[in-house]
Amino acid sequence: MTIQRRHDPERRLFASDNYAGAHPEVLEAIAAANGGHQTSYGDDAYTQALGDLFAPHFGEGVAAYPVFNGTGANVVALSAAADRWGAVVCSDVAHIHTDEAGAPEKVAGLKLYPVAAPDGKLTPELVARAAWGFDDEHRAKPQVLSITQSTELGTVYTPAEVSALAEHAHGLGMAVHMDGARVANAAASLGVPVREFTTDAGVDLLSFGGTKNGMLYGECVLALNPDLDRGLLRIRKHSMQLTSKMRFVSAQIEALLTDDLWLRSAAHANAMAARLAEKAAAVPGISLEHPVQANGVFARLPVEVANAAREAGYLFYDWTPDGQVVRWMCSFDTTEDDVDGFVEALADASKRLSP
Repeated sequence: MTIQRRHDPERRLFASDNYAGAHPEVLEAIAAANGGHQTSYGDDAYTQALGDLFAPHFGEGVAAYPVFNGTGANVVALSAAADRWGAVVCSDVAHIHTDEAGAPEKVAGLKLYPVAAPDGKLTPELVARAAWGFDDEHRAKPQVLSITQSTELGTVYTPAEVSALAEHAHGLGMAVHMDGARVANAAASLGVPVREFTTDAGVDLLSFGGTKNGMLYGECVLALNPDLDRGLLRIRKHSMQLTSKMRFVSAQIEALLTDDLWLRSAAHANAMAARLAEKAAAVPGISLEHPVQANGVFARLPVEVANAAREAGYLFYDWTPDGQVVRWMCSFDTTEDDVDGFVEALADASKRLSP
């Protein structure tokens, strides 16, 4: 059977790391997991091996629960960490607040308390603005602190910053959840073992990202604190995140963890973002909005220049309603030529259109 190719496989865009395809090594892992029969719903050999595969990175006893997607991972993790009357403190740009269509509130039934956070990073002082009223029956009880690593603005928490947040939250009786859709990019940026800013720093539950880092689909909820591994099996099922052919999600995760593919891919994406930031910032009329610490670049530029670059074939998202701040994302397959071609288009548009 011949499948018609409906896109240009050589074209790479800067709108999202979700736009990238699957890493060849991940596709090989899926093919290797195919053939024959395996027990369904996570009782297969690939899923059963995940705990041992994650242990060197997060510590012995880590429990792994593969799911379909990032929103599902966050909903499942938050549901396990809070009661039905609970609330989650997060930043005002957190994915759970801005990009999940109210799923944590509608599906998990949890109130979100978003707090304005410069560069997307919370501090204990900022958390304190929402983490209060624990005995007030008229107010949803803050029970979980959710932080994103790397953040939605492309910045990265240091291990010390995560530890300070976890110590503050735990002191209030709150659990700590980390949305790690791009946790590999954070690890590559920091250059430290991932457990230093997760398990060792006091994170209780982690949404381990895969789709943005070369997987075809799938993420994984990691229970780093055994006390928070409560009901996750059933929560995953009734949240509609239990796939019958789980082996094909787990095989992809194993591929990422093998020979540090997850870190190699993330480090490359980070390097391409750094290259893009440096070159774009040298173009007249373009400035950077946030530190570039992972694989995202947030830039301010004239709307006319942005639109001209789009007309030249480069797609990316507006970050602000006025279109003056945009987001550029790099992926595991972004090349130096991709970056240089994009910057050339920006420079040409700036030269033609800027006053």
